[in-house]
Amino acid sequence: MTEFDLMISGQLYNAEVPQLQAMRRRAAELCHRLELLSPGQAEQRQAILRELLGHTKGSFTINPGFRCDYGCNITIGERFYANYNCVILDCAPVSFGDDVFIAPNCGFYAAGHPLDASTRNSGLEFARPITVGDNVWIGGNVAVLPGVTIGSGAVIGAGSVVTHDIPAGMVAVGNPCRPLHPVP
Repeated sequence: MTEFDLMISGQLYNAEVPQLQAMRRRAAELCHRLELLSPGQAEQRQAILRELLGHTKGSFTINPGFRCDYGCNITIGERFYANYNCVILDCAPVSFGDDVFIAPNCGFYAAGHPLDASTRNSGLEFARPITVGDNVWIGGNVAVLPGVTIGSGAVIGAGSVVTHDIPAGMVAVGNPCRPLHPVP
């Protein structure tokens, strides 16, 4: 198995191998090109994002300040909207359904590091997929951690740290984020 295969499969892997470094460099270059465009260059923004991201549907908006590790592991649905300063560490697949709205300064972190210091210091890391269903609204300054699934129709309150799965159709808030009640 390559380090990429290990990464995608959730096993410990070395992110500093040349193949993964080159993939991250490509993503960083595309993100940089994206940031150099003026607001009026919408078609060019879309073209760069379609080149960067693994799979996109018809219409979507990603505002400036977007960063990702690889890009190729990100899937976005129809009418996806990410406001300013969205970060997606896509060391594992990160997928968003249709009609997902993400407020400013949100992060989706599929990357993780071992708790054991000697393993962590050896340069090994792991990744777990993140899945966001359809019709999800994520408030500002939310952090979604490795391995989390947010069910369709959920609303995540601003400032939440999502450490565990959130059921469909629930309003959830807090650190750690917890379901409060069904969406009215």
